[in-house]
Amino acid sequence: MDHVYYPVIGLLKSVFAAQGLRFTVTGAEHVPRVGGAVLAVNHTGYFDFAYAGNALLPRRRLIRFMAKEPIFKHPVAGPFMRGMKHISVDRAAGAGAYREAVTSLRSGEIVGVYPEATISRSFELKEFKAGAARMAQEAGVPMIPCIVWGAQRVWTKEHPSRLGWSRTPIYVSIGEPLSVARDEDVTAATQRLKASMTAVLEDTWARYPQVPEAEQVFVPRRLGGTAPTLEEAEALHQQELARRAAKRAAKQAKRSGH
Repeated sequence: MDHVYYPVIGLLKSVFAAQGLRFTVTGAEHVPRVGGAVLAVNHTGYFDFAYAGNALLPRRRLIRFMAKEPIFKHPVAGPFMRGMKHISVDRAAGAGAYREAVTSLRSGEIVGVYPEATISRSFELKEFKAGAARMAQEAGVPMIPCIVWGAQRVWTKEHPSRLGWSRTPIYVSIGEPLSVARDEDVTAATQRLKASMTAVLEDTWARYPQVPEAEQVFVPRRLGGTAPTLEEAEALHQQELARRAAKRAAKQAKRSGH
């Protein structure tokens, strides 16, 4: 029994109602009622995971998300993350998290992953890591493409949060499951996953309501918005990584007395 997960769900539903979020879910029938699966979710905002999880509730399924280790060390969020049986990922040594995820999949859980690894500033799909396909292959479970759209309008990287009443439309679109054969190249399987998610994303774009002029910063450039292009977003990401590396080096130098 998930004694922590269900109270958190109740709290989040109250928050969603207070914000006036308007959910549209398509393709939920593709989520199996029982058995393991890798739910591959695009990453545009800080609440993608909550919106994806909310979409699976009618199927009576809970998601065990793979999330960065620092969240689990947070004094408030950490106990909840552990209580909900999410999986802590140490990016410097991810083998333990990988094994835990495969074990969860084999035991019949749905494990949520972000193939892009980080939030996309362009709100288009970044390059995918191969972990989703590798886990699905090893555990013998399908990959399920999942697109969340509208999350970036609530709260995303380098933009102020809009956590009050906004009536923001949140679309969650779920594609058909993809199996990964034992002898399939994981790179090829990853490419299939990205192609499927791209098709679902473009279909979602076509159905999503017109975004107000004041919020065009949350719309991809090739759709007429003012978000960074994929190339510009990647340059910003590399700058961020360089700043983090410099900060770590400075801390290390300070500890060593240099």
